[in-house]
Amino acid sequence: MSGGSTGGGAINWRGMGAIYASEIHRFGRTFWTSLMTPVITTSLYFVVFGTAIGSRMEAIDGIAYGAFIVPGLIMLSMLQESIFNASFGIYMPRWTGTIYEVLSAPLSPLETVTAYVGAAATKSMIVGLVIFATAHLFVEVSVAHPLAMLGFMMVIAVSFCLFGFILGIWAQNFEQLQFVPLLIIMPMTFLGGAFYTISMLPDPWRTITLFNPVIYLISGFRWTFFDKGDVAMGISLGVVATMLIFCVALVIWVFHTGYRLKK
Repeated sequence: MSGGSTGGGAINWRGMGAIYASEIHRFGRTFWTSLMTPVITTSLYFVVFGTAIGSRMEAIDGIAYGAFIVPGLIMLSMLQESIFNASFGIYMPRWTGTIYEVLSAPLSPLETVTAYVGAAATKSMIVGLVIFATAHLFVEVSVAHPLAMLGFMMVIAVSFCLFGFILGIWAQNFEQLQFVPLLIIMPMTFLGGAFYTISMLPDPWRTITLFNPVIYLISGFRWTFFDKGDVAMGISLGVVATMLIFCVALVIWVFHTGYRLKK
C-alpha cells in the first residue's frame, strides 16, 4: 500500500508544501508555548547543574562544567522534540481519519514522509538553536566546528523525526505515543553522558554505557563544540548513519506493507 504518485517522475512540490505548511502552522499556533517550555527547562538545568553543582565541580578536560553540559542539554531537548513533533504529526491524521486523504493524494510515500519529517525537523532545529542561544545567558560557550555542529543537529533531527514518524504510525493511543519519549529516550539521554563524561564512571558501568546509542550522539555533538568527546568522531558518525539508514528502511517497509496506516 502506498500513497498516490504524481506520474512522470515529477516531484509534487505543491503537495509537499501543503503538508509542510500545515505542520508548521500547527507549530505556530503554540509557538510561544513550544519555545518557552524548553527555555524554562534549560534555564532550570543551568541553575541546578550549572550553578549549584557546577560551581563545586572542577573543569572537565579543561572545560567549565556549565559549558560542558550545553551540548547534552541541546541533544536532550532535540531528541524529545523530534520524536514528539513527528509522532504527533502523523498520529493525528490517523486518529481523526484524515490519513485516508493523505494516502489518496497524488503524493508518493517519499514525498509524504519528506513533508512530515521535514516540518518536524525544522521545528526541532528551531528549538535546538533557541536552547543554544539560551545557554549564552548563563555560560560562555564557543563552538570549534560551527558547520559540523549545524550538520550534526540536522542529521540527528531528521533521524529522530523519522523514528517519531514510525512511532506515530505504531501507536494506537496517546499513552503509547508518550511512552517511548518519556520512559525510554529521556532515561537513555540522562545515562548517555549529557551531564558527565563516561571517563568518570568506574568499570563495569563505563563498558555498559557504551551499549547506549545516545552516548555516541552526545559525544559526537560535543566534539563539534570542544573538539573532544568520549568516543571517536568516526564511531559517532557511524552510529548516526546506522540509525538513519535503519529508520529509512523501516519507513519504506511501513509504506510497502501498509502497516497500521489504515487502522
